[in-house]
Amino acid sequence: MLRTLTIKNYALIDNLQVTFNNGLTAITGETGAGKSILLGGLSLVLGKRADLNSIKNSEEKCIIEAGFAIENYQLQPFFIETDLDYEPHTIIRREILPSGKSRAFINDTPVTLDVLSSLGERLIDIHSQHQTLRLTDNSFQFQVIDGVAENTNFLNDYAEKLSHYLQTKKELKNLINFQQEADKEYDYNSFLLQELQSANLQVGMMEELEETYERLNNVEEIGGSVSHVLQILGEEQVGTLAGLSELKTIFYKLSNFGPSYKELHTRIQSALIELDDIHAEIQRMEENLEADPQLLEEVNAKLQQIYALQKKHNVLEIKDLLLVQDELAQSVSKTENLENEIKEKQLDVMRQEEALDALAQKIHKAREAAIPTLTAHLEAVLAELGMPDAQFKISVNMTGTYFSNGKDELHFLFSANKGSSFNELKKVASGGELSRIMLAIKSLLAQYMHLPTIMFDEIDTGVSGEVSNKMGDIMHQMSKTMQVFTITHLPQVAAKGDAQFKVFKEDSHGVTSSQMKLLTPQERIHEIAEMLGGKDISASAMAHAKELLLKKA
Repeated sequence: MLRTLTIKNYALIDNLQVTFNNGLTAITGETGAGKSILLGGLSLVLGKRADLNSIKNSEEKCIIEAGFAIENYQLQPFFIETDLDYEPHTIIRREILPSGKSRAFINDTPVTLDVLSSLGERLIDIHSQHQTLRLTDNSFQFQVIDGVAENTNFLNDYAEKLSHYLQTKKELKNLINFQQEADKEYDYNSFLLQELQSANLQVGMMEELEETYERLNNVEEIGGSVSHVLQILGEEQVGTLAGLSELKTIFYKLSNFGPSYKELHTRIQSALIELDDIHAEIQRMEENLEADPQLLEEVNAKLQQIYALQKKHNVLEIKDLLLVQDELAQSVSKTENLENEIKEKQLDVMRQEEALDALAQKIHKAREAAIPTLTAHLEAVLAELGMPDAQFKISVNMTGTYFSNGKDELHFLFSANKGSSFNELKKVASGGELSRIMLAIKSLLAQYMHLPTIMFDEIDTGVSGEVSNKMGDIMHQMSKTMQVFTITHLPQVAAKGDAQFKVFKEDSHGVTSSQMKLLTPQERIHEIAEMLGGKDISASAMAHAKELLLKKA
């Protein structure tokens, strides 16, 4: 509920501070006095985009602050979700700096415009001429029916499931597209993989093969060298081993003549043992050294296979070939498993469609059940508002398409007069008729949507007389369960208010500014009499004004 409103340095307003109560509040004033300015300021504090041109004094900042009593509107979850301090009396402040920058605060905590706008939607429903035109929009008509049907929980659940469903369908489409591309490469990748697997690649095998190849390819040269070495080492008279043995014998005899000779004897003995072991190793090498043309051919073929694979895959190491092999194996395996993945994803889509269909059916049935209530209410209220022959033909038909709010197509048809054919609202309803229909809808939605405050901006435009009196009655009836504001030019409507504010202009030192004041009972009589008869107020106008105020429902 809007309790206080402060506007500083906005349009024609220097400094305005007003306090509101519950019930029906009428706001009146001459055309151009500033009623739209007041509404513009309120819209800013509720999250509307700021315009630098709206600053009255361009050297000072514009401040708009509104206080709301929100303890009865279950808004704690919103404050928790947005990490804001909850206060039963919440203060919203909007500042527009001379630089053009805008700042917003909720209970002194800076917030984004999105957060401010989201809270604003929960606090005030501002009904303007633009919103009346929305009545012809199919999405708004759905909102009306769903409001009466109390479909909020169903629709929230449906929206969540629809989002998941669309994402799953996208994943399925991507899998199918990938399969189509993968199938084109599958045969080639399988061939490459088989080619690599047939090579039985292992890290270090190329070095081992190259060593074997060099040994087999040069067996004669190696054999000759080995024989020569054995001759050098092992010849009985002049071989190295024979000479070293002789040295050992000599220094063994000399070892008794001093430690230096003994040390040399020990070193010669160690060298002899090592050389003797080398001689034995070379002998074994000679024994195992033999030509093997078949093995040489096999080793060479294996090496050529590896070299060819390295060239084909543009790598230098066996480990890199093994990485390529792993990648190909994964690609081939993924292609082979795609069919199963696609089947699983298709089943998932079907399961989600079943859940969506079940929810859509619940939404559809709730809408069908709400239509008689909506139609009866609209026709009854419009009969009071001077449209006794107005009729609605509203129907919802389920389709095979998943829309954002279910699977229904809505037909919202209207006939204003007897014998007239039913047609879409935008084709058959006048502006005045649309205003009356919208008031009838708002009066019904007020029972279901539980808005704290609603503000009607000249919803009574285009009507007069008894119809305007009935419109005032309806708004006054709504104000028994919610706070209602009406900006009006009609005395019949203004008289229904529990309180009445007047917006007016005044000049001070050559500067015009807009003001707003709460009228006393006597001032209300004078204001309504002026609305009835003009500036020259007659005794009959005063009497009529008193009568209107006494007749307030």
